[in-house]
Amino acid sequence: MASVSEKLSILADAAKYDASCSSSGSKRANKDKGLGNSDGMGICHSYTEDGRCVSLLKILFSNVCIYDCAYCVSRRSNDVQRASFTVQEVVALTLNFYRRNFIEGLFLSSGIFKSADATMEKLVRVARTLRNEHNFNGYIHIKAIPGASEDLLHEAGLYADRLSVNIEIPSEPSLQKVAPEKNYSDIITPMNFLSEERIRLVDERKVIRSAPRFMPAGQSTQLIVGASPDSDWQILNLADGLYKQQKLKRVYYSGYVPIATDDRVPSVSAPPLLRENRVYQADWLLRFYRFSLDEIVTPEAPDLDLEVDPKLGYALRNPQAFPVDINRADYEMILRVPGIGVKSARKIVSARRFQRITWDNLKALGVATRRARYFISCPGLTAAPDWDTPRLRSELIAPASRPLESPQLSLFG
Repeated sequence: MASVSEKLSILADAAKYDASCSSSGSKRANKDKGLGNSDGMGICHSYTEDGRCVSLLKILFSNVCIYDCAYCVSRRSNDVQRASFTVQEVVALTLNFYRRNFIEGLFLSSGIFKSADATMEKLVRVARTLRNEHNFNGYIHIKAIPGASEDLLHEAGLYADRLSVNIEIPSEPSLQKVAPEKNYSDIITPMNFLSEERIRLVDERKVIRSAPRFMPAGQSTQLIVGASPDSDWQILNLADGLYKQQKLKRVYYSGYVPIATDDRVPSVSAPPLLRENRVYQADWLLRFYRFSLDEIVTPEAPDLDLEVDPKLGYALRNPQAFPVDINRADYEMILRVPGIGVKSARKIVSARRFQRITWDNLKALGVATRRARYFISCPGLTAAPDWDTPRLRSELIAPASRPLESPQLSLFG
């Protein structure tokens, strides 16, 4: 039988393929002299607003799985060393790592062993033990297992800050090809239940202050980029619907990592990190820049341009919308200028209430002027020459071959 340290080595390595972990949105304060505090903190090597990097214990409960999904390292037919923790082992690891200041929370997923309910029950028991027996108030993110009962999902939401049901493959036909034992209904059903239950209990707390908090950091999911022939439009159309209908806090994207030879998935030498980054940038435009999906990709032009970020791509395709008068345009239009982010746009709108914004002012407000100068007008800025899309593209294009290590953080600088 493997030791705990051997299990940790196996199950921490297997967990690295899951990108859908974050602690944003949770406010679980320490109480009754307990352990941990997720108030104002992030998790999973994320960055807080003040730039601090924080971490978590990110492991699988087990890499034994009854499914044979072509894209998954833990699939039934893959020849890997198998291991499983006990509930007490996960609890002890979490507490010991926390006391040594190595982590600030727990991200717990698992292969599906025996059944969905059997797996979900173990994950819930870990969270329940940490909360009730050890008074652990740190961040807990649990993977919600498709097909698990509503009772178990409800209990998980009472103990975990965030739950995530990973969709992985962006369309039903592709899912049937690479994971024929799964179906979209089993994935979307728990998402809908968790969303509705959270809304119900939030409303209940408005009337009854003692009503339990449920999944305070919401839910997230993961989509794999490049494990199927689905286009960027299909990926982003699904994500856009999840944000609007299931009220997901975050959709994470993971470039397909080739793990074994299988004719159901593409034969690639490396993950498509540049494409993954472009999808993250497009997701950012949907969530924070007030773009609609058809302004980024369409069924007729379904894939993102790998040479330019999607915001610059929009500007190059729509010369009629530019230049933007910085002193007259509304906030939404200023957001569409390449080189101007959300913070800079807010500063511009606030500052121009008191003075006309000049070219020198924009530099002080944090605008990426090298990029923005082609798409704006303001006092002090020499008018750009006549619009020439190929020329602009060649001047502003970013290197497309450089590997990106942190795609979530490399956005519209």
